[in-house]
Amino acid sequence: MSKIGWKENRNVYTFLRPEGRIKNEIRWKENVIAYMFLGPALLLLSIFLVIPSIMSVYYSFTDYYLLTPDMRTFVGLDNFINLFQDPIFLKSLVNTLVFVVWVIPLQIGAALGLALLLNKQRKANTFFKIAYFSPVVMSLVVISVLWLYLLNPNEGMINNVLTYFGISAQPFLTSPKQAIFTIVVVSAWQGAGFQMLIFLAGLQNIPVDVYEAAQLDGMNKWQRFIYITLPLLKPTSIFIFITTLIGAFKLLVQPMVMTQGGPVNSTMTVVYYIYQTGFTDRMVGYASSIALLFGTIIGLVTITQRKLVKEDED
Repeated sequence: MSKIGWKENRNVYTFLRPEGRIKNEIRWKENVIAYMFLGPALLLLSIFLVIPSIMSVYYSFTDYYLLTPDMRTFVGLDNFINLFQDPIFLKSLVNTLVFVVWVIPLQIGAALGLALLLNKQRKANTFFKIAYFSPVVMSLVVISVLWLYLLNPNEGMINNVLTYFGISAQPFLTSPKQAIFTIVVVSAWQGAGFQMLIFLAGLQNIPVDVYEAAQLDGMNKWQRFIYITLPLLKPTSIFIFITTLIGAFKLLVQPMVMTQGGPVNSTMTVVYYIYQTGFTDRMVGYASSIALLFGTIIGLVTITQRKLVKEDED
């Protein structure tokens, strides 16, 4: 008998044995139970993610108008051609990139600084952890409205403090030059607490013996930070950078509540423009083309970033 035939006969014999049948029944029951638990999640994922994504790709090649859904026609690449001739879309893309470039170092830097402060043993550490993290759990709408009152050009507390010290009142959100940077500061303040806790967990995982050995070798605090803390925080920093980057590209609530994309579209972001085009102007086909193009850009950025990180690790 050949080796292959012997293996097949052995498998059949194993299956026909009582022990083999019992094992296969147990394995089958485990698979059924696993798919029963997984089924609802897959169903919800298909309904709210997979199917809408496929429909969005299809609609991006049509002139679908929300009030006349039965009159949509296939327009090919016309929506994408019009995108690169749309000054509002180009402005929103530039605003989004400006926001990403400024908010990432500011937010991550603030989070790391707060984590370094809280990493030392102090009696009030618990209070400060709660205080720094509390903006993260608050609604973005509530935070945006709160900052609207603080940044009011005439009666806002921040301008009152500035005038008290002899500094002229600033327009902040009403200035095309200052509005996007004001939103950057507000967003960094709101999100730094989450990254702070992650950095703090990474700092507390660094062995104390490493710092003690470095101190015995004559390293000062700055050298220990540069040559020990930062390298050992690299995995944590990569995770924080990726999550902050993804969150920055999704900027929507702050410009929607605080400036409505103004003044002069200076705070119009791509996600907010998708919302306005799809739900306010009801141009679903054009909004879908924006979403598809923007999603492609984010995907390329993510792939490039992962490739660079992998090469750096290698």
